[in-house]
Amino acid sequence: MSALAARLVILVPAVAALLGLALARRSLRGARLTALVGSGLTLGAALVELVAVHTAGPAATLRTLPGLPVGELHIPLQLQATTAPALVAVVVGIVGGAVQAFAAWYLRDDDRYGVFAATVSLFCAGMLLVVQSADLVLTLVGWEVMGWCSYLLIGHWSRRESARRAALKAFLVTRLADVGFVLGVVLLAAHAGSTAYPAVISSYAGLSPNVPMVLLLLGILGKSGMVPFHDWLPDAMEGPTPASALIHAATMVAAGTFVLAQLFDLLVTADAARWVLALSTAVTMVWAALLAFGQSDLKRLLAYSTLSQVALMLSALAVAPAAEGPGAATLHLYSHAFFKALLFLAVGWLSVTVGGTAATAMRGGVRGHLLLRPALFVGLLSLAGVPPLVGFVSKEHVLAAAEAGSGAAAGQGRAWLVLVAGLLTVALTAAYCTRAWLVLDDLGSADVARHDADSASVGVRVAVAGLALLTVLGGLVVFTPLLRLGGHLGWWMALVSVLLIAGAAVAVRSFSRAGAGDSAQSVDPAVRLVGSRMPLFDNGFGVDRLYLVTVARPVLALARLVVFLDREVIDAYVRGAAVAATVSGRGGQRAHSAERAASGLAWVVAGVVAVALAGVALW
Repeated sequence: MSALAARLVILVPAVAALLGLALARRSLRGARLTALVGSGLTLGAALVELVAVHTAGPAATLRTLPGLPVGELHIPLQLQATTAPALVAVVVGIVGGAVQAFAAWYLRDDDRYGVFAATVSLFCAGMLLVVQSADLVLTLVGWEVMGWCSYLLIGHWSRRESARRAALKAFLVTRLADVGFVLGVVLLAAHAGSTAYPAVISSYAGLSPNVPMVLLLLGILGKSGMVPFHDWLPDAMEGPTPASALIHAATMVAAGTFVLAQLFDLLVTADAARWVLALSTAVTMVWAALLAFGQSDLKRLLAYSTLSQVALMLSALAVAPAAEGPGAATLHLYSHAFFKALLFLAVGWLSVTVGGTAATAMRGGVRGHLLLRPALFVGLLSLAGVPPLVGFVSKEHVLAAAEAGSGAAAGQGRAWLVLVAGLLTVALTAAYCTRAWLVLDDLGSADVARHDADSASVGVRVAVAGLALLTVLGGLVVFTPLLRLGGHLGWWMALVSVLLIAGAAVAVRSFSRAGAGDSAQSVDPAVRLVGSRMPLFDNGFGVDRLYLVTVARPVLALARLVVFLDREVIDAYVRGAAVAATVSGRGGQRAHSAERAASGLAWVVAGVVAVALAGVALW
């Protein structure tokens, strides 16, 4: 049963994507029904797989298509049905279903909704292929499908120049990073003689695969938006909110975490790769959390928070001792999917209510909303890591993994780096979450302009309520056998985290007053602390311009050089041959002018006759 369910988990959304695309131009209602039914069946198949894994036992390898023998390389194209993939498949099914329900309402008047819904289904199929894969080639296929779909989703509103630019930027940055991912896959497979995960891992017994793992990391850092590839992810907010929720919550940016978790036995032996991962994630989590605080748009605040939180989950893989395994990173992937999807969908719903996602438009926007107010409150608390919510449980396991690594015989330096960066990130996260809640609930005038406050569909309300419930109760997963957590919750570290959260919240709250003794009116704490520098926070302190100077312009210059060499050097030989043929042709034409054609023909006839007579005489 688990084998069949694992195959259906991938096949159902892929078929839904094809059917939805066929119906996109003919019937929006049919496309909507296909997307919703497909997401429901996908979640059902994932739940069946999860139950079957625990009742009938896991299936480490499942055949799909016949294997591909390519010379000395064997490509078995196998899937797996084990606990971790089954659990993550359920998470993707839940978030994907919530996104489809929200998109059906949010894009109800969009003439390209059908194409969007089909792309979401294909995106989920790609992510689920990565999750269920036990083969590097299948992982690469799912990886590429997600990259292509992200380009389409970010650029869905392609009539806007900003959306087209954001989609192209995401595509180019991730494409550049994916060169490393492909090369890493090739090197791993070439060494093992197979693309199957077990064969690859066993082939490196006693060896340190630093080069292939560093190359693989480049692609993962690019897809996950880690420094120095981070700037494309905030710009991806140009896409519709359902796309943002899907990309940021449980699919592309978190896919690299699961790939590394599957190859954790290789990663722990590649010290150079773990240092690269630790440095990138430590810088990203602090820098992104700092930028999140000063954003003038709350949707971009959530985008930067995604960078910070994905860095936190990846950092666990950089520092966790081999004996503890990748459980802390997988747990934070699971946790982040719920509270981040909740926040994006709730902010998207609120943006329809108040008319925008800017902080000024959302001032006091949650007042009067019986569902949105507690949902956003719970989501922000979980993002900040307040106990006992799911965000607290997963973050503390990451910090516990870093603490365990700091006491290990090897890797103490990177473990301390991640631990210090993680604690600083805890304080910064609490600060921007407090600021966001003060903007949403306490600030602004009492009269907030609302439009269609109660227009959300039943599906949207169920999705938001369900995600809020999972955010509150999802931490109970640590008491089940669904996740193998080698480490434990460090209570002293948890106490330090809670104190940092409380201190940051109190400090930010103190800056929300307009002035001493003036309690009648509040201000955005970021306005007081950041002030005129807020535009610098909004544009990421000019990283986009840095991309242009250091990457785009050199690549453009290189492209122009290639075009010059192609046209003026390589094509010169072709053009020279053409000129020579033309000149020789004209010369021959002049030598055989019309006046001499008759005499030439006469000589040809005479020659034929002479040959004939010679043949008869000699016979």
